Amino acid sequence: MPIFEYKCNKCGHVTEFLEKSRSAGKHICERCKSSDLQKQLSSFAAGHSSSSTSQSNGSCPTGTCPLS
Repeated sequence: MPIFEYKCNKCGHVTEFLEKSRSAGKHICERCKSSDLQKQLSSFAAGHSSSSTSQSNGSCPTGTCPLS
């Protein structure tokens, strides 16, 4: 199941919920208990490789890597 982020329209708190992608369930803000939440667009987060070519400073080892 994917994780979706919701922002409370009342207090601005952002909460993550684990839900089915076509779920019609109502969520409640954990801070102010409002049900007036709006689903946020969020980017996909890729994990870091533990290979020997990755560097901690973020530079490309070959010099030809695409910009991210």
